[in-house]
Amino acid sequence: QSVLKKKLMELHNQSEKTAQAMNTVKTNQSQAAETASRKKDLLRSEFSEIKALIEEKENQALKVIAEEEKRICNKFDYVYGILGSKKNEIQSLRDQIEMALTEGDDILFLKRAAALQRMSTKDAFVPVIEMDQNLIHSAYQSAISLKDVVKLSVTQCTEKKAEAKLTPGKTKPPPATSTNKTCVEKKPPGPKHTHKEKILHQTPATLQVEVDTKEKKKPAKAAPTTGTLNAAAATATKDLISIFLKKSREELLQYAAHITLDYNTAHNKVILSERYTKMSVSDTPLNYNQCPQRFTDCFQVLGFQCFKRGIHYWEVELQQNNFCGIGICYSSMVRQGPESRLGRNSSSWCIEWFNSKISSWHNDVEKCLPNVKATKIGVLLHCEGGFVIFMAVGEKHNLIYKFKTQFTEALYPAFWLFSSGAVLSL
Repeated sequence: QSVLKKKLMELHNQSEKTAQAMNTVKTNQSQAAETASRKKDLLRSEFSEIKALIEEKENQALKVIAEEEKRICNKFDYVYGILGSKKNEIQSLRDQIEMALTEGDDILFLKRAAALQRMSTKDAFVPVIEMDQNLIHSAYQSAISLKDVVKLSVTQCTEKKAEAKLTPGKTKPPPATSTNKTCVEKKPPGPKHTHKEKILHQTPATLQVEVDTKEKKKPAKAAPTTGTLNAAAATATKDLISIFLKKSREELLQYAAHITLDYNTAHNKVILSERYTKMSVSDTPLNYNQCPQRFTDCFQVLGFQCFKRGIHYWEVELQQNNFCGIGICYSSMVRQGPESRLGRNSSSWCIEWFNSKISSWHNDVEKCLPNVKATKIGVLLHCEGGFVIFMAVGEKHNLIYKFKTQFTEALYPAFWLFSSGAVLSL
């Protein structure tokens, strides 16, 4: 009986301890739920701020397009009003002539006829009114760049998590609350907002530089992270190029740039015609005026338009493509001597047809390419992406060559002709 009573007391104590443990579990569960709720609220606040910044960029881009649309519509309205006045003027003159023809008095008829003959009207003229394609492409490119930055950031974050899981010698990861605290709560609101705004204006290349700089300040773990980001940036550029190569001609023409040739850069034997969109070579000098931008040794000419940002596409028709070159260059490219030829310096990139051979040239380095038959060449320049693509235009685009680099100056379309008979048309 004594043993059983003692056993009963122990069971009573164990029951009370178990009840206390159950209460502790419930309390801990409630605290965990409250912590998770707070963290979710913090995360919602962070993502709401990100969304607000993105929406602000979207509204700014849409506002640019809307203002450009309003500007163009106002011009059309003005021209429409002028044409309406001209139409009324013409109708009034017609009415006067018809009235004069019904005049029975010969003297009055002759007076009216003499007066009417002195009156004249000009043909209706509709001026060229176009939307600023550079402005539109720039607004569109800002969205593309923002998307690329977000993709790169998300990819980087995902790869870091995967790397942390695969790193040997580590114990189990810290609790979720600690991770959230590190990611969310430690950043002061002011700098955090400024940093986000800065990221929204950065290209992937700029982001790459900044991340590399920050990683150098971290311990030995920085090296694999930088390597991962470099690989991610390279992959992003490669994917971006693949996306454009898969686009149809109609889609590429959304980035079409209206290119005209710059008379002040044309060699003294380069003939410019069809409103500066066609070039050929003359057998005799054309006596152009002297200009420091003019090429003196090579039969070359640059486009009048230059591009520093955005995506731009133009096409060149090869009427005689045995000896010619198509490329891009900086304004700083030399204009005299053998180094002034496209691709023979560090300031230009080009594709060259020399008889049956096709080559790419940059910094005086030649790379022979497979012979692609083409009568029309498409050139796609992505300033922020840091690449230019040359492709044969047809039912299906065929890649001829692509250059990848970080452009540091504004870029001009550039063209080279070897001799008379070679003709290029934009």
